[in-house]
Amino acid sequence: MPEPVRAEHARTEHWLLRAGGAAYPLPVRRWHGPPEPAVAPVVARCLGPTIDLGCGPGRLTAALARRGLATLGVDISAHAVRLTRARGAAALRRDIFAPLPGEGRWAHALLIDGNIGIGGDPVALLRRCAALLAPDGTVLTELEPPGTGLWQGLAHVDPVGPGRGPGRSAVFRWARVGVEAVGRVAADAGLRVTALLCSGDRWFAELVRR
Repeated sequence: MPEPVRAEHARTEHWLLRAGGAAYPLPVRRWHGPPEPAVAPVVARCLGPTIDLGCGPGRLTAALARRGLATLGVDISAHAVRLTRARGAAALRRDIFAPLPGEGRWAHALLIDGNIGIGGDPVALLRRCAALLAPDGTVLTELEPPGTGLWQGLAHVDPVGPGRGPGRSAVFRWARVGVEAVGRVAADAGLRVTALLCSGDRWFAELVRR
């Protein structure tokens, strides 16, 4: 996810703005709360060591750790790592493309809250996930709703709304992958889709090596 919002600002509006003007609300309160019911079917599929990529404030990392699973949250933000550790879960501040503990041995890699967009290249990101996994491991990723397609480009976060407030983030590369695009993206990364899940109004996919 983009840079996590500090707890004192967690109730304010935040928006992801992509080049060209499209704006998407960011569910900041959700990130700082407990795991929401919509992610329950995804969390239930984690049965072994799990690495939560772009863990943000760590609600899923902590929930899995409470189940007794070996779990590691990874985020480039020091603030995110502090929040995750404060929940009692292990977390590491690192670029997910840098060397990480347990490479080739994780049972599951999580890309939730739009984190398949990290780096703006979903194929490269999924290849990286595959390298982290054990041979029979799975990637569990959140997708955009049907009709979104595939978008890759530049974006930034605005803490109030499009063009309305100071404090906008630096520009970063991001992507959005819709349900209908995930098969092609996964195949290009050497993966295949084994399950599509719709929970509430959100979509998720489980991927394995081809």
